[in-house]
Amino acid sequence: MGELDHGHDHGPPHGHADTRASRWRHRLPHLLTPHSHDSGDKVDSAMEATAEGIRTLWISLAILGGTALIQLAVVALSGSIALLGDTIHNFADALTAVPLGIAFVLGRRAASRRYTYGYGRAEDLAGIAIVLTIAASAALAAYEAVQRLVDPRDVTHLWAVAGAAVVGFLGNEWVARYRITTGRRIGSAALAADGLHARTDGFTSLAVLLGAGGAALGWQLADPIVGLLITVAILAVLRDAAREVYRRIMDSVDPVLVDAAEAGLRAVDGVLEVGQVRMRWIGHRLRAEADVVVDDTLTVGQAHDIAVDAEHALVHAVPRLTAATVHTDPAAHSGRAHHAARTGHVGDAA
Repeated sequence: MGELDHGHDHGPPHGHADTRASRWRHRLPHLLTPHSHDSGDKVDSAMEATAEGIRTLWISLAILGGTALIQLAVVALSGSIALLGDTIHNFADALTAVPLGIAFVLGRRAASRRYTYGYGRAEDLAGIAIVLTIAASAALAAYEAVQRLVDPRDVTHLWAVAGAAVVGFLGNEWVARYRITTGRRIGSAALAADGLHARTDGFTSLAVLLGAGGAALGWQLADPIVGLLITVAILAVLRDAAREVYRRIMDSVDPVLVDAAEAGLRAVDGVLEVGQVRMRWIGHRLRAEADVVVDDTLTVGQAHDIAVDAEHALVHAVPRLTAATVHTDPAAHSGRAHHAARTGHVGDAA
């Protein structure tokens, strides 16, 4: 049980009813489920989210893998560089499921004395791998396009190229929606970034149609030029994906979540003031730390009860929050809050 007050017991509190009913109202849940505070439900939800993420990855891997194989056969038949670039990205997008899948499996492992926060950060490492994969595929597509500009060749079987382009678009768009929706629902920045990559590949598949149309009109350079345009589009999604992964690694959170947490804490009975609120993502799970000011005449037990209520408020106010640490500081000594935090006197309400 965390120490949620610093021992400032100055007698009966002013303005706070100290009745048996109010004491038991907070202590009975501890006797039945010590210190769960509904966090267990959130952890179960996080585990379900991990399973959903893994399922999304394998389904999308199958769809994109099949799409890429169809396109690869047409590339071998037609020699289209634009379609080759699209095929490369489909294979790359399918293969990004591997590091993400490994990360989700690692994230299921229980925390240890060495990895006290668990293995959720593996998801962020997978995000880096995805960004590097996107960059490598863009470089390969650009290289092939430049080579074809230097050494132009005719593209054959244009109707097959056009059909493969449509197949590529449909497969990528379906996977993109699936990954982005799941990633945002479970709070996985890496999975959402992977979905954005798939969406860009879908639009580049449509660009292949332009190359096929130009080739049908006798413009030999249409195919490699479209290949270069595809590279530019992939660089744009690379920028967006890199930004999202960077923000997650740097513990960036949406300010709206902080606003929701502060509003929830202010509504807690007994909280006089809300201090600093800190949040961070660990994989697709969110943790929070908060400082609150309480009446300096409260007993340790009463301050603890307020901290429990504050943790409840955080869990209910912030989506995907699985754990929270609440530090209570007496009003008359609120100026010592930062010193107390630095010396380790922080109460854990999770």
